[in-house]
Amino acid sequence: MSYLLRKPFGTHGKVHEITPQSAGWRYVGFSLYRLRAGEDVHEATGAREVVVVMVEGKAAISAAGRDWGTLGDRMNVFEKSPPHCLYVPAGKDWQAVAQTDCTIAVCSAPGHGGHAARRIGPDGISLTQRGEGSNTRWINNIAMENEDYCDSLLVTEVFTPAGNWSSYPSHRHDEDDFPRITYLEETYYHRVNPANGWALQRVYTDDGSLNETLAVEDHDVALVPRGHHPCGAPHGFELYYLNVMAGPLRKWRFVTAPEVEGMM
Repeated sequence: MSYLLRKPFGTHGKVHEITPQSAGWRYVGFSLYRLRAGEDVHEATGAREVVVVMVEGKAAISAAGRDWGTLGDRMNVFEKSPPHCLYVPAGKDWQAVAQTDCTIAVCSAPGHGGHAARRIGPDGISLTQRGEGSNTRWINNIAMENEDYCDSLLVTEVFTPAGNWSSYPSHRHDEDDFPRITYLEETYYHRVNPANGWALQRVYTDDGSLNETLAVEDHDVALVPRGHHPCGAPHGFELYYLNVMAGPLRKWRFVTAPEVEGMM
């Protein structure tokens, strides 16, 4: 199995823990909890900032010395409603107590203390179309460049209809050469509807030194350390993914693969 494909190590509790050390890079971290009602999780952010995403279900969350109440109202991610999220800066604690069965994603990157804890969504997040034809997908931007919520993190959700492509035309963001391109590591947390389905993600460089095609299943995580990284959803299988990006500059600038230049 490719080192870029990370399978969950269970179906309950903490099922993913991807650190810069385990990924072999410098910036992005990603964890996932699948909790039952009444269970809780507590973490300290340390030197990293965090965006907690309520992927599914409801949880009572406290962070940075404040009670933020119950977050979450999307019981199935494929409802496509805007997510409830919380930004927690470096040097703070956070805790979540599951009010229902829930799936909680923890997106992290280096924090510099430039932003205070705050709720993100559902207000201000609207499902928007990107692309056309078989390249149509739907986006919930959580904390992208236009939202000045974070020091390092860029976070978004993407819904790809069955039979369509996304993260396409193929593109890369693996050089620190702003404004032409920025260096951003990236994780993809995948969900598939129905849950016994599958989808494809290719990760490849122009010179072929990296060329992996991953068959992703429900709750898998794909790592994108460099190169182009398109996703395809086969007929009959709807695809969701949560993207986490970070690098030395909080800007998303990319270069399109030469074979698909000019495509929309």
